Amino acid sequence: MAELPKDLEEAIAQSIEATSSALADGYRRLQVEIVIPELKAQGVAEQFLPAVEKYGEKLRVYFPDAGAAALARRDWGEKPYTIRGMSEIKGQMQPDDEVYLFVEPSSVEVNEVEKMCQEAGDRAVILLLPRLENIATIGIGVAARDLRERFLKTIESCYYIQAREGATIFRCYPSPWQVWLEVGEGYELISETPEKPVGDALDDILNKALGAGETPEGSPQGQPQPQAKRQGLLSGLKSFLKALSQ
Repeated sequence: MAELPKDLEEAIAQSIEATSSALADGYRRLQVEIVIPELKAQGVAEQFLPAVEKYGEKLRVYFPDAGAAALARRDWGEKPYTIRGMSEIKGQMQPDDEVYLFVEPSSVEVNEVEKMCQEAGDRAVILLLPRLENIATIGIGVAARDLRERFLKTIESCYYIQAREGATIFRCYPSPWQVWLEVGEGYELISETPEKPVGDALDDILNKALGAGETPEGSPQGQPQPQAKRQGLLSGLKSFLKALSQ
């Protein structure tokens, strides 16, 4: 069973393993989400590259724009694969490509990402730190619903971590979706589900674990604690998860 990472470096290492496992199992549209405000995508991408660099010249790395791609080429040095902005002519997909890595695509580029995924066909596409569902951009009406049904739901979330108030939502393929509750100095696993818990489903999980009159920071009163408890977590994890919830 996957456990919460103690810091960002461990989270990236876990995401590499999860991505490799999902690719080996035949998934072709994947996303890796480490939900930390102000996280620097280029730095994360550089640490994530070992997941895909074995493909060599058959890998293409895309950034939302030419400027970000140029900065990555400068900082990463000579690479055997193409690093380009999504709209750059020199970055156009080629028949011999096998894997595409999109770094921090946003809702502004969602239509272009969808078209490129269609062009990729059965070749692997990995979205690293995507921000494709900004309601302010894609809206909440029929068009947004069609986009989710037509495209966004075809992407498998192989790695995900996000802290909420007193709890963390976590998924590391092939493990199911998990909810970890902050209890004292540790975290307890309180739920595992095949689908991502959101909205009322997440509220029900938390309410059931907390019970009446309890808070995420305190131990459950009058109930046995879940057995899958991690105690003595390093301070790095505390800081990491606190940053997630800010």
